[in-house]
Amino acid sequence: MNKKARYSQREQRPNRLLTNALAIVAVMIPIATYLILSATPVASEWEDESPGALATSIPFSRETIGPGPTHLPRITNVQIVDYDGDGLKDVITCDAQTHRVVGYRRTSEGRWQEQVLGEDLLVPAHTTVVDLDQDGDFDVIVSILGNIFPDDTRVGRVVWLENDNGKFHAKVLLDNVRRVADAQAGDLDGDGDLDIAVAVFGYARGRVLWLENRGDNRFEEHHLLDAVGAIHVPLADYDGDGDLDIATVATQDEEEVWGLENLGQGKFQPRLLHFNINYDIGIGGLVKCDLDSDGDSDLLLPVGDNFEDRFSFPKPYDGCFWLENQGGWKFNARRIATFPGTFAAAAGDLDADGDQDVVLGSTFNEWEQAGSPSLVWLENDGHQNFQSQLQSIGERPTHLATVDCGDLDGDGRDDIVAGGLHVPRPYDRLGRVTAWISGSSDPRNSDATDKVSENQP
Repeated sequence: MNKKARYSQREQRPNRLLTNALAIVAVMIPIATYLILSATPVASEWEDESPGALATSIPFSRETIGPGPTHLPRITNVQIVDYDGDGLKDVITCDAQTHRVVGYRRTSEGRWQEQVLGEDLLVPAHTTVVDLDQDGDFDVIVSILGNIFPDDTRVGRVVWLENDNGKFHAKVLLDNVRRVADAQAGDLDGDGDLDIAVAVFGYARGRVLWLENRGDNRFEEHHLLDAVGAIHVPLADYDGDGDLDIATVATQDEEEVWGLENLGQGKFQPRLLHFNINYDIGIGGLVKCDLDSDGDSDLLLPVGDNFEDRFSFPKPYDGCFWLENQGGWKFNARRIATFPGTFAAAAGDLDADGDQDVVLGSTFNEWEQAGSPSLVWLENDGHQNFQSQLQSIGERPTHLATVDCGDLDGDGRDDIVAGGLHVPRPYDRLGRVTAWISGSSDPRNSDATDKVSENQP
């Protein structure tokens, strides 16, 4: 071996040692990070109140609303609301598989009548029922995602389904934006008409904006906040000063909850309300409620988005937080549930005792834990001390990405509606739109398995 070759070998030896050391560090850092973050809740302290699940203390009868799962259901939103103004609660669904918004009315015989409210809506993500043109009937504002999968192209829209004597006509209010996940209506500038707050989810780029109602079906766009992965924009007077503010959540990377304080005359001030140091906590949405019945608006924060994982597993930080409004734009984060794959949350009085309980839906892929619940509820004792155990409502359907509560049968108890968003496998225990009627037991609440072929996409 010549001198030059020997020198080259000696030069490369420390480089190999350095490369091997860097490789070990590269492997160990993610493992150590996961172990640390698994034990780290959020930026505020909390106590875990619900480590497991028990059989529910309330009987529920399960009903399928609309057609059964003849294909892979992809329901992105369900709401219990009286959209036809007859004084009875209806159900509105966004169907990302058929690209329709569909309403369901419950007849006196307990059957469900279907009405297609809007068609050719490319992946509808959310609806808001409101009298937008203030003509005395309820219209529907639809948030158009455009693509259910990650996409940063301008495929999003906001569409107004104008009610004309029970028939709905589509009008585009916002176009040429990235994926839109939510649009909520309210008088944001105090001029007496209804404006619209919009959550542009996008993918790597997202934002929050508001559409100023200029009359004659014209809306002017105003930028509010850069918020990657903005899902919801619930409106409320969060600071109690008499005008409507906006809350939103950025779910990509930062995992932050923001408030947009209404300063009047169309001006808003962003305020960071809550953040997580764990970028993988997977916030699934933001739900307005008054969980402690003190007259102000709190927020529910479901965490546990498993749609990003091909093979999901229960993570110790999945569950739900209650952001209690303490006034002065201070929100105290309190963990009220640990529940794998928590994606959806809703508040309602399920046991008719006068306080707000909480319902959670899971998208956890239970490959090795068949028998785990996909829908649970947390009983409020009237002092916001939730039961030490989750109460299981059902194990099927799975992949419940959207839930809502409301009294469907008029018995004074809130019932539950949930939608199945079956994107990842497994494809057993399918469900499209399902209702659980509280306070009664019915043979239809059996655990019959619904399946489609594993060859479906």
